[in-house]
Parts: sequence; C-alpha cells; structure tokens
Amino acid sequence: MTRKEELAIKLNRVRTLMETLKLDGVYLKRQDDFSWLSCGGQNYLGWGEMGLCGLLVTADNTYAVTNAIERPRMIDEERLEEMGFAVHSAVWHELDFEARTLKQLVPSGRLGTDFNSPLGTNIEGEIKTLRLSLTEAEVGRIKEVGYWATLAMEEAAVSLRPGITEIEATKRIAMALYDQGMEFTSLMCAADERLYNYRHAIATENKIRERVQIGGNMRKWGLTVCLTRYVNFVPVTEELRRQYRLNQLIDCTLMEKTVVGRPYNEPLLAAKALYEEHGYADEFDKHHLGGPIGYANRDYRVDPTMLIPVVENQAFCWNPSITGTKSEDTILVTTNGFEFLTRAMLFPKNEVRVGDNTYIRPDILEKY
Repeated sequence: MTRKEELAIKLNRVRTLMETLKLDGVYLKRQDDFSWLSCGGQNYLGWGEMGLCGLLVTADNTYAVTNAIERPRMIDEERLEEMGFAVHSAVWHELDFEARTLKQLVPSGRLGTDFNSPLGTNIEGEIKTLRLSLTEAEVGRIKEVGYWATLAMEEAAVSLRPGITEIEATKRIAMALYDQGMEFTSLMCAADERLYNYRHAIATENKIRERVQIGGNMRKWGLTVCLTRYVNFVPVTEELRRQYRLNQLIDCTLMEKTVVGRPYNEPLLAAKALYEEHGYADEFDKHHLGGPIGYANRDYRVDPTMLIPVVENQAFCWNPSITGTKSEDTILVTTNGFEFLTRAMLFPKNEVRVGDNTYIRPDILEKY
C-alpha cells in the first residue's frame, strides 16, 4: 500500500463523517491526528497535544495551513504537496492568518476541528474513532514499532546492575530508542520500595538494589506501543512469582476477551472477576487496566460502563497490576483473534494458560 493509497482510505473516512455531521470542512491540528492523516508525519517540535501545521479536508480538496518556519519541512520532509495538500503559510507574526485562511477555504463556516476553537465545532472524539481501525500500511508500521520498542526496552533492562539509578535506567532506554529514530511519550522506572509505593513512578536518583520495574510508551510515525519488564538482582520468591503469574493470567484473559464486535468493558469485567476470585478485589480499584492504543498512549482508559465495540485491526495494551507487579504488552486484534506486537525477545519466557490456550509471556529476568 502506497502512502497515497493509505491517505485515500482516511480521506474517505473523514468525508463520510463530514456528510454525517453536515460539515463542509474538517481541520486537524492535534499531533496525533496529524500523524494519522499524514500517514506517519510529524507537525511538532516537542511532544504535546497541538502541532504547528494543520490539515484541512473539504469535499474536493486538501490543504495544509502553517507558518513560513514550518513550510519548507512540511514540503521537503513530510511531503505534503506530493500527497496532494496545497500548503498555505504566512510569516510567524501574522497571527490571524490561520483564521483568515480557514474562513476563505470554508466560507460557509461549517467546519469541524479537533480542538476547541471559535472557528468551528470540536469533533475530536469523532475523529478519534476514525483512527481506531488501522490500515494495512499502519499494521505494518506498528509491528515494526513493536519490534524495535521491545528490543530497546529489553536491551536496556539486560544491561542494568545494582547501584545504577532509575534515571540512568531510563536514559539507556531512551538512547536505544533514538538509535532507531524512535521517541518515547512516557518512560517510568521504580526500584525496590518505590516499586510498591507508586503505580506511576517517575525515575529518580534512587539507586537500584534488589528489584526494578521499567516500562513506558514508545512511538514512531505517530504509532505508539507500550510494555513493562522486571529485573531481579535477588532470587524471585515463590510469593512474588505467584503474584506475577496471576497478573499475567489476568492480562492474557483481557487479551483473549478483546474480540472484534464485542464491547470494551467485556474483557474488563472478566478481569475484575479474576481479581475477586483470587482475593485481590481491592487491587482492581487501585489502577486502571488500560485499553486501546495507537496514536495516543491510550485512546480510552476502559471503565466498566464502556460499551464501545472493538474494531478490526485495533491495537490494545492492557496493564493489570497488583501492588508490586504488572503485566503489560501491546497486541493487535483482528477478526482471527490477536497477535503480540511486543513480546519477550531477550527476556526469559514462561507459559500462561487460559482455558485451552497457552501464551508465551516475558518472565522476570533474574541476575545475581
């Protein structure tokens, strides 16, 4: 699939939405939506919500609206003109240029935007739903992202030693990612007592002694995957191993219950039942269990009331946790089931059985 063929699929989705909402134009400027519609492009300098170039879709044409600073790169490296976007730009201090241009190109004013703006109606939520089912080309790209993200994470984890700080651990992951032209939207690391105290542990100067958890969200071409790994520098106790295996059982159950056409809350409720069955009912309330992933760290954090249906070629990252352990890898859900986008590569493996199915998952790496 060429980039233009991929774009044609996405433009059809946008224009169908325009007809439904009776709009004459849709303007996308969020970083995630720009990456989606531009088929892997980047309109930002630093990670956040909004970018520096917006893409306008009308019934018959496509445009890019930016400033003179960004224009050369949008043309030369993001190749927007080659993709059919007519690029409009002005000097950086012409502050009303964007508004004037959009009013000129969509004179009716019936404009949908993916952010709050007096220029149109915020349809960010509706645009998000267009991104959920990945195209053939996106599936290929996110599989590559999953491979390199796993390798970066596990290479860094294997290199860790007692006495290294949590910050040094995340720095090693970041360096491995940058070597592959990738970036991270979050990296977390917790060692020893911090691992038990904080579900979202920002790396500190705390030195690793006996146990460390590292994980995060990593992306390229706008597509994000997530995974977590554990390294022990003392023998894993039977109690810890049982807890980690239970975490993985809950995780694999979530994955198995994530079925095209079924609602998001179905796997979540199955996981909740397992927490209760094994005497960990209170742990279900201590942290969300994740959900769909793609052009955001999580498109939604699934809750027990969420009835949105799973779609074909949708990525998910469930992250069930019990204080001190978590199981987290990214999968792609298709009409034939699911496949792992991140999986144990350099780490030891163990088998997790759910009903009649057995899944290979990363074990705790022991180094002592």
